[in-house]
Amino acid sequence: MNPMENSSEVTEFILVGLTNDQDVQIPLFVTFFLIYSITLVGNLGMILLILLDSRLHTPMYFFLSSLSLADLGYSSAVTPKVMARFLTGDKIISYNACATQFLFFVAFITVESFLLATMAYDRYAAVCKPLHYTTTVTTSVCARLALGSYICGFLNASIHTGNIFSLSFCRSNVIHHFFCDAPPLLTLSCSDTHITEMVIFFVVGFNVLFSILIIFISYLLIFATILRMRSSEGRQKAFSTCASHLTAVSIFYGTGIFMYLQPSSSHSMGTDQTASVFYVIVIPMLNPLVYSLRNQEVKGAFHNTIRKAKSSLGLMF
Repeated sequence: MNPMENSSEVTEFILVGLTNDQDVQIPLFVTFFLIYSITLVGNLGMILLILLDSRLHTPMYFFLSSLSLADLGYSSAVTPKVMARFLTGDKIISYNACATQFLFFVAFITVESFLLATMAYDRYAAVCKPLHYTTTVTTSVCARLALGSYICGFLNASIHTGNIFSLSFCRSNVIHHFFCDAPPLLTLSCSDTHITEMVIFFVVGFNVLFSILIIFISYLLIFATILRMRSSEGRQKAFSTCASHLTAVSIFYGTGIFMYLQPSSSHSMGTDQTASVFYVIVIPMLNPLVYSLRNQEVKGAFHNTIRKAKSSLGLMF
């Protein structure tokens, strides 16, 4: 069945949102607007910085630019609609728009999951096999890994979208959430959702387990290599190159596992919404900060780009 076709009478959904308190709608809009603005500037800035500075044309930064694109993707799938709702009070979303939002959200979330695993492998190759790094992680290998992450992400999203939106929604069209996500949609269905939930659990579980396994094995080998290093300076440098990635992995997977890998009977919409705000709105803002605050190469590239911009402006005027 086409995921955009509904077999029931429901043609639109009502998103309850975060709160009905009118006094906090504007403050929430301002807060989300600031966070989304930082997300856009941070991730677009990271992508442009990597494109403009030749010193950042390495596999690690290529994957980081792909990660920034994924952050922009899943944040933009949800946040603008949430902000518009704070201003207009319009809580209605059409059936097709809900399915589209869900598709892109799941796609970019899955892409990020696989990219984080790919970046762990890249760190393994850099730390454990430094002499073979340039021949192992080549430009073509990087392109295939990044493209594979995006293909798997959208294939995974298509499975979940078709799986959920082929259900009948005849109990209610009120989604107790601020965007179209799997748990609240499943509670609205009058179909038997057992098979659907099992598909979600096993597919998401496989993706998470596969990615975490790659990350775990990569870092197990990395730490074993670091412990064998005789130079304390070498150990410190190796740890510093992995610290940002480990932080991003911990935040992303910790929140994701809490949100999705639990039975529907264990879901509390209040808790899910709080976790979702952090997962959907905050994490895309944090990643550029995590990868830039303690990264001397990124800081150096940023200052170099600013100097070049000032120099160009000076010549123009």
